[in-house]
Formats: sequence, structure tokens, C-alpha cells
Amino acid sequence: MESTTGLVAGSHNRKELVVISVDEEREPLPSHAAGICQICSDDVGPSHESSQLFIACIECGYPVCRSCYEYERKEGSRACPRCKTVYMRHKGSPRVDTDPEEEEIDDIDNELRDIVQQPQSDNNWNSKTLGFDAESVNSSLMKRHLYLNSGYGHAYFGSPNHSDAVSDLGSNTIQPSVPASETGKKSFSSSIDGSECRMLDSYKDNGYGNVAWKVKCDRDGEANAVSVNMGGMEAMQLRGGGHDYFPEELPSPLDDARQPLSRKVHFAMGLIQPYRLLIVLRLLVLAFFLRYRFLNPADSRPLWLASVVCEVWFAVSWILDQFPKWNPINRETNLGRLQLRYGEALDAVDLFVSTVDPGKEPPLTTANTLLSILAMDYPVEKLNCYLSDDGASKLTFDAVNETSEFAKKWVPFCKKFAVEPRAPEAYFAQKTDFLKGQVQSSFVNERRNMKKEYEEFKVRINHLVSDFQNVPEDGWTMADGSYWPGNNARDHPGMIQVFLGPSGGKDVEGNALPRLVYVSREKRPGFNHHKKAGAMNALIRVSALLTNAPHILNLDCDHYVNASSALRHAMCFLMEPSTGQKTAFVQFPQRFDGVDRSDRYANHNTVFFDINLRGLDGIQGPVYVGTGCCFRRHALYGFSPLKDKKIGGRQPWFGELSRTNSSLKQKVSPSTSPLFTMDAGDVEMNENESLLNLKRFERRFGGSPTLVLSTFQEDSSSPAPYSSSSSSWDASCLPEAIQVISCGYETDTEWGTEIGWIYGSVTEDILTGFKMHCRGWRSVYCHLALPHRPAFKGRAPINLSDRLEQILRWALGSVEILFSRYSPLWYGWMGGNGGGLKLLQRMAYVNTVVYPFTAFPLIVYCTLPALCLLSDQFIIPSISTVSAIWFVLLFISIFASAFLEMRWSGVSMEEWWRNEQFWVIGGVSAHLYAVFQGLLKVVVGIDTNFTVTAKTADEEEEFEELYLFKWTTLLIPPTTLIALNAIGIAAGIANAINNGYAEWSALIGKVFFAFWVLVHLYPFLKGMMGKNTRMPTLVIVWSVLLASILSLIWVKTSPFGLTTTGPSAEDCGVRC
Repeated sequence: MESTTGLVAGSHNRKELVVISVDEEREPLPSHAAGICQICSDDVGPSHESSQLFIACIECGYPVCRSCYEYERKEGSRACPRCKTVYMRHKGSPRVDTDPEEEEIDDIDNELRDIVQQPQSDNNWNSKTLGFDAESVNSSLMKRHLYLNSGYGHAYFGSPNHSDAVSDLGSNTIQPSVPASETGKKSFSSSIDGSECRMLDSYKDNGYGNVAWKVKCDRDGEANAVSVNMGGMEAMQLRGGGHDYFPEELPSPLDDARQPLSRKVHFAMGLIQPYRLLIVLRLLVLAFFLRYRFLNPADSRPLWLASVVCEVWFAVSWILDQFPKWNPINRETNLGRLQLRYGEALDAVDLFVSTVDPGKEPPLTTANTLLSILAMDYPVEKLNCYLSDDGASKLTFDAVNETSEFAKKWVPFCKKFAVEPRAPEAYFAQKTDFLKGQVQSSFVNERRNMKKEYEEFKVRINHLVSDFQNVPEDGWTMADGSYWPGNNARDHPGMIQVFLGPSGGKDVEGNALPRLVYVSREKRPGFNHHKKAGAMNALIRVSALLTNAPHILNLDCDHYVNASSALRHAMCFLMEPSTGQKTAFVQFPQRFDGVDRSDRYANHNTVFFDINLRGLDGIQGPVYVGTGCCFRRHALYGFSPLKDKKIGGRQPWFGELSRTNSSLKQKVSPSTSPLFTMDAGDVEMNENESLLNLKRFERRFGGSPTLVLSTFQEDSSSPAPYSSSSSSWDASCLPEAIQVISCGYETDTEWGTEIGWIYGSVTEDILTGFKMHCRGWRSVYCHLALPHRPAFKGRAPINLSDRLEQILRWALGSVEILFSRYSPLWYGWMGGNGGGLKLLQRMAYVNTVVYPFTAFPLIVYCTLPALCLLSDQFIIPSISTVSAIWFVLLFISIFASAFLEMRWSGVSMEEWWRNEQFWVIGGVSAHLYAVFQGLLKVVVGIDTNFTVTAKTADEEEEFEELYLFKWTTLLIPPTTLIALNAIGIAAGIANAINNGYAEWSALIGKVFFAFWVLVHLYPFLKGMMGKNTRMPTLVIVWSVLLASILSLIWVKTSPFGLTTTGPSAEDCGVRC
């Protein structure tokens, strides 16, 4: 296994740091003196044109003197000894045969002559404006972020407007560079003097709209081909023109590149207008029905009043659920235009995968997720995968180690033959023709060999799992005999290990692989670690130091990438020039494997994903549902989106950073200028409390100066190279990376309250998305972009008990949000917090947090049929013609609106009916428990433990878990309702038979009412019976007990007693 430095473990608070070699020995963290040549040990010396230190490698800044640099270029490997980047020619150095032709241009500086200089003005934001001395920040990684990575997040320091900031940082500056791409782009760098760094003119250097486009001309046709980086005017000059010239001689791809990368697809009026009309009619029918119910009380006032209250709650719940679906839309993407406009110069993406317990989340499942990520169809240098091991398990660590080795074989196989899906378990389990579309003769043999390799990989993973069943008394040890730092899962240091990447080994074909980083944050007793939300925030911080990609995609460990182009579809929304800057995240629908054909427990949840979320997409965007979501990093940092209105003739990139930072009103120059270039007159601030002061940002983001500076990053759709594309990164960043994942780092900061994943609920996903929408961001639902192949697929809990536990966790999170300060009922109505939340979007969020309380009216309403049958009463006075009409109209409107929803959404009748059934099952069980647990937590302070849903391994028997019975108290309420209604039906029929029931119509109505409840609970009853169609003993005992109690109540009501009155038998006598 090749890696960069080994496993780095340590605690910032305890000032401990150790590097453990995964293979052999322990070694200290490397440290290089900036002024000493690491080859000959002489002084590096100044550069040729200034007194600053000579920097040989523009990528990593590895200290090498000019003599060794020139010798290496002439006689040696011509590459940096550390990062293996090919040395570029510096001013005054002799030319070698590998240098590109420069047409009599001697200096690298002059290669930037075509770059447009930004006008000098006083709108500088240098170190003086920031309110701190940059020289006091003595981190080599921070300097690297300031001038080495001139792409995403750091280009503003490369402008001449910021020469003061660069010069203030000392003499050890490093040259910004843009590496050459495979498409023939010019490779260039600036001079060592930071004052000569200039910004690129995106229109001049890359053509229209930052488009990197190339015209492939036939050699026998046109003699001059248009360069990739040439704009229209330059192409005209090459062809000999000397006047205004445009598209007539340019190829049609330029016209296509101007088109949007995505578009809204509205439903046909023939589908959506009848649906809206029926919603209005249903609302009118509901209003008249409730009016009839209020004006016509039944004889049994308690039963009538209970039923009316329940019906009013159901009506309000329906309104909250229905109206956000008023304007559903679809979206389409165009990958061809994305390729034409940006080529391979796409934004970098950091992918987060989280796992906790390898006992419930099998390592093989996690390994498949990682392999599918590493094999995605995306530029390798722009893809970085982070695994958060919140359990600090050595089993997970060793499994990732094995996965990194197998990836060197699996990834090139996937890309060579373009196989789908790229999770090996799912790929080899397909029951389709795997030869379809394959034209290479070597495919069959290579597939056979790869399947054998994967089976051997599975055996190695299974061997690891078997070995970890018996934990040694002294704890686990590493390969070099050192103590595994995570033996105590609740008390261990932070750990970081980089397994793959540009400097971490190549695949079997010699190509680079995406970075794979193992992270386990520090845990100590007495600290609140905030479960999954805390782990995600730790990944945000450590990724900001190592790769700092502008976008973040998070996946659960059991959700693999099913479509390798998923990220490209997301970039069609996030890199869209017109709307991308307002998009906080792109949510993909969740799809699942291993669900039974009838989807007994509504695991697919297609009504929510195919109806509700598409309706929200027509307002402000879907809610964040926890996995399969691609974020804009700046949205997670608590920034507000681009505003539509212009202020002072300039378009602001971001609005107010947050409520606490609302005093800053940012106004920046057009998009060709650096992001945070400001005019002094445009910044309104209090002199004593400047937002630009470093201490202020440290109070927001924590005590890491490099992390703070990484947040000032350009978040645009320009195809500039980003810091994550660097071929290597300095090991000196690792101590600071350990610091940002320490357990006390978030103390007295805004992490979890305004920044990152928001704390306060076990459903941190809903809360996080809600905060973003309150700031004015919008989200996008990528539904039809991949119609035949879902972007991601996961494993669903198909066991009844596990499914109810999952619903309980979701409902509990909603109750926690309802009683928190972030409740959509009151949060953000006034001020900057919720000014961007639209009314219908707020209505959807209100429905999201109040739906568990439907459990109370639902249980009451499901109990009413049995009570009516047992007491010979009913909830309506009598079944008259008027009452029958209103009930019939209400049922017709319900089913008609459902039919039209299924028509425009494509949801089948069976899926809709399963959703209705499990809405009742979950409502009378999990939602009821969630309300009580939530109230206990809010009122009494009793916290409930977060239960990780168990993920099944793929090699188990198909649907075996479906029939597995696990007793839980969540089964008690539905069982009681089933027994109660069954007894009620029997009592009602017996009463009618024995007493000559006068009103059979009323009996039919009551029995139908009870039968309707039992039909909704049928999947629950079937799940209780299990595979052998026999009720478990425990359920039988519980049912008999309930039946006995209800029988006593029934006898007390004397349904078989005399119904007539007359003289007593004693007075009348026997012969009376």
C-alpha cells in the first residue's frame, strides 16, 4: 500500500502527534527548512530577479537551490523530488529540449502578456484591510493556500489589487500556476513577485463564457485550426481577418455552448390543469363536509366530537401537504453542452462517506460504496473521497486499506469498458446481458479475471471480519506493533490516513487515482460529539485544508454510485452561469436494492420522492433528505446567495454572511474581478467591530488560520483549476488537520448553529436544508436527468421492526425541530434569517415537523369503529341521503386527486396504496412514540439514543430479512387496534343477529369503517405472521390478553341483554 505519510494520529489539546507507518515502522513527521536545499544542503539563495528565496517547484515549494534545479533539468529526472511535478523553466535558466516552444520569448513572465490587467484602484482587500498582520500567521500551508493555489478560493490574492497582501507575507512566496491540461491548454505561471500576478480575462483567454472549445479541422481542408483557448476574435485574426468578425466562419458548437446546461420541463397543461382544478374542488367539498359535520351532531356527543376534531386535523394536514405540490416540474440536463463549455475543467468535488459501526454497517458494503466513487466518470484530479469512521474501528481502517489496493484494478477496468454500475457487488449480481454494448474482444476474459479478483477481495474482507470477532485483551495493534489509537471508541485521538491520490500510487495501467482519505475525529469523555452532524462538520474542515473543493457530495456508507455520470449531471446545475450561483445543493432521489417486489413496507417511498419533491422543486427546491446530495461549500459555510438586484451598479456575489454578520454589505466588481475585491466606499462597517478582522472569523470558523483563509474562496462556475488538482500537498498541513478534527475545536464557534450541518436534531439533514432555504438559497431536484439509471442506490431496512425504528428516528427528529429555536413555525419570519423562505416552502417545512402529531387523531379515528360497534352508537346521527352524498363526494375527490397525481408523476397504484397503508401503520406506532420521546427530551431533558439502522450484506438469502421477526414495543399499538376492531366487528354482527338489528344500513357503515382500518393495517399483520404464516407466540399472548380485557368491557355493556322494559319476574311470576 502506497500512501503519503502513513496514519497520522494526535490530539491538538494534548499536543500529541504521531505518524504510524501502516506497513513497517514509525517515522517522524517530515519537516524541511525553507532556506536549505534538500539535495546538496546548501542555502537555496535568492531568485534571479529579486531578493526572495528561489522556488524551484511551483506546486509544492520543495526547497532546491538553483544549481541543483538546473542540474536536475539538464541531467536528472527534470521533476521535483517530492511531488514529481515536471520543473518549469524560470527566468535566466537555460532551455532544455522538453521546454515548449515560446517564439523568442525568454521569460515565463511574458507568457502572460495576453492576460488583461485589472484596473488599479483603491478597492483593495489586503492584509491591512483584514485587520491583522499576515506575517504573524506562520503556517507554510497557509502560504500555500495564499499563492500556490491560485484557482478556487484563492485567486483573489493573485490580483495586482492585492500586491500588498502578498508582499506582507514575507519573502518565501510561491508562484501561482495553472497546470497544462490534456486538451492542449497553455501552461503558464506568474513571476515570483506577487505584485505581477494578474487575473485572467475569461472571455479573452477561454472564449465565450469560459468555454474551452476546439475545432477539429481536416488536414486536407482548412489549414488553420482554432486553438482550444482562443476566443472568436483571436480565431478571426488567425484566419487573416482584420475587422469585426463573428460566427459565420466559426463552427456551430459555439452556438450550442451559449445554451443553458439544464432546463425546466413543465408538465403538459392537459395533465396539470385538471389536477389543480380538482384540488380546488376537493377543498370546497371538504369545507362543505366539515360544515355538515359541525351542524349535525350525533346522539353520542363524545364520539361525534372526537371524530370532528380528528377530521379537522386531517384537513389541515392535507392542506399543508397538498398545496406545496401545486406547481410540480421536471428538469433535464445536457451533458453535451457541459462538455463543450468546460471540457474536463469541471469544479472539484469532495465526496463524504460516513460510517459508525462495522457490525451494523458491513465493511463490504462500505467498500463497494468507496469503489463506486473512485470509478466515477469525472476528472481524477477533481475527485476526492473522504471516509468518516466515527467508531474508530481498526476493522474499517483495514477494510479501507484493502479497498484502496483493489481499486487499482477495479477502476481501470470500469473506465476501459464503461461498465455500469461501478460497485462490483451490484455489477456482478446483475441478471442482464453483460455483453450488451461491449465491442472489445478482450472484455470477456478481463471480466472473468476481474470477477475472480473481486471474489478474492471479498474473501479477504470476510477474513478481516472474522478476525475481529475476538478482540485481544490488550487491544488491537498496527503492522509495526504500535498501539491502535482507536481501541477505545469513546476516548481516542484524531486519525488521518491518505491511501490514494496523485502521490499515493497509481492503478495497474499507470494512471492516477482519486484521493481516498480515512478520517476519524477525536473523541473524549465529557464532549458532545453531535453524532453524524458532528462527523460531517469535521470532514468539512479537514477537506478544506487538504483539497478545498467548491462542492461536497455526501453519501451514506450503504449508498453506492449507480450512474458514474451523476456528478456531471449535478454540475449542469451548479456550474450553470445564470442560476448556478443561487443553487445551494442538488438533491438526487433515493432508490433501493433488495426490496421485495410488492414493497410491503413502502421502502421505495416513491410518493415522497416522485411527487412531493417534484412539487417543491417548482417553489424553492426540494428538502435535503440526508444522502445523495451535492452541496455548494459556500452554502454550508453560512453565506447567502447572489442577489438579483444590483447595488451601485455592481452585482454582489454574496449577500449577508449570516444574521450575526449582517453589518457587512458586500459589493464587488464584475465577475472578471477577484471575488472579494472591494472598494473602500462600498464597505459599511463599524470601525470597532470589523467583520474583516481575523479574530472575528476565528470566532465563526475556529482557531485555524488556514481554515479561515480557505473560506475566502471564489465560488464561481469558471473552469479555473482548483487547489485539489495539485499533484501533492505538504505534510505540514497534517498537524493543523488534526487540530480541526479535535473534540474541542467547535467550542465557542458557529459550527453546528450557523455553519455546516446544524445540530439539535437526529434529522440534521432537514434542519441543514431549512437553514439554507431561509438564507435565500434554492435547491434543485435532479430527477429526470437519469431516467433509466438512478444516480445512487442503497439498501433499505425491509424488516418490519427495523423499518419502524427508522420511521421513529425520522419522526423524532421532526419533533425535535418543532420545539427548537429553528422551528419553521416561528424561525425567520422577520429579519435576515428567513427572508429568503417562500410561503409555500415554509408550509412544506411546517408539514415536515408537525406530521408526527397526526398519530393522536389517527389512533382515535382507528379506534372509533370498534367503540361504535361495541356501544351501538355512531359518529353521525343517521345515514341519510345528504350525509351519504357528502361522504361519497369526499371519497371521490380523494381518489380522483390521487389518480391525477399518479398520472403526472408516474407513480403506480400499488405504490400509492402501499404509501397510504404505511402512513397509517407508522402513524399509530412510530409517530406516537416519537412524540412522547420528543416531549421527554424537550421538557425533562431525557435524551434518546441514536440507533444505526442495520445494513444487510449482499450475500444473504434474498428477502430473508423480510420474514425475520424482532419484537419491539412499536408493535403494541397496531396490534391493539387490530384486535380491537376485530372484536368490534364480531360484537356488532352478534348484536344485530341476536337483537334483530333494526338499521342494517348503520351496521354496514360501522363494519365498513372497521374493515377500512384493518385493510390499512394488513401489511403489519402480514409482517407479524412471518414466513411460516403463523403468529409468533408473544403476539398470540398479547392478543389474548387484549381480547380478554375488551371482552370484559363488552360484557359490561350487555349487548345480549334484554332490550325491552317491563315488570320484574318476581312481581309477575313464572307464568306471567
